[in-house]
Amino acid sequence: MADRLRVVIAEDNYLVREGTRRLLEDSGEVEVLAAVGTAEELLDAVDRMRPDVALTDIRMPPGHHMEGIDAAHAIRAAHPTVGVVVLSQHTDETYALALFRDGTAGLAYLLKDRLGDLDDLVRALREVRFGGSVIDPAVVDSLVLRRSRAAASPLASLTPRELDVLRAMAQGHTNAGIEHALHLSASTVEKHVNAIFSKLALADAPVHRRVAAVLAYLRNAPVP
Repeated sequence: MADRLRVVIAEDNYLVREGTRRLLEDSGEVEVLAAVGTAEELLDAVDRMRPDVALTDIRMPPGHHMEGIDAAHAIRAAHPTVGVVVLSQHTDETYALALFRDGTAGLAYLLKDRLGDLDDLVRALREVRFGGSVIDPAVVDSLVLRRSRAAASPLASLTPRELDVLRAMAQGHTNAGIEHALHLSASTVEKHVNAIFSKLALADAPVHRRVAAVLAYLRNAPVP
C-alpha cells in the first residue's frame, strides 16, 4: 500500500507495545518501523528512520513523568515534518496543556482507551502527519468543566488588582504589608480589601472576614 503511514512506537510496557504494533500493522494502513521502550530510544529511532509519525506513551523510563511530552517537543523541534501522537491514561488537562504549550501543529493527545478504536487512532496519525492536531474529546470535556467551575467561582468577580490583594492576604500580609508588597497607598489597600469583602459577601460573623476571604481564595484559586 503506497501511502501507508511510517510509524515509530514508544511504550515501556512490552505487551502494550507489541499489541499496539500488531494492531496498527493489521490495519494495513501503517508500517511500524520500530517499537522501543524509552524516550531516548524513540529520539534515536526518529533521527535514524525519519518516520511520518511517532506514537509515544506519556510516561516512560527513567522518571515515568512526562518523558513522552518532552520527546514530542524535541522531535517537533528537530524534525518539523514528523507528527507526534502522545497516548496517556490521564484526562487531567494539565498534561495536554503541557504538550501544546508551544503550539498544536503536528501534535495529538489521546487517551489510551483510543487503542481500542483503530479508526480513531489511525485518523489521528494521519492528521498529525500533515501538520494537524487532535485532542481527545474526554480531555476537552475536562477543560470545559474546569473553565465552567472557574467562571462560577466567587473569585471571578474580583478585579486583577483585588486578586493581587487577596493573594497577599493569603500569604499572611497585613494591610501595611500589602501596601509595601504591592506599592499601594493605605487608602487604596483599604478600598480593595473592602471591595473583596463586599464581592465575596462576607459578614463579620461567625468567621472574621479576613480569614473567610483567605479561605475563599484557597478553596477557589487555580492550582499552579
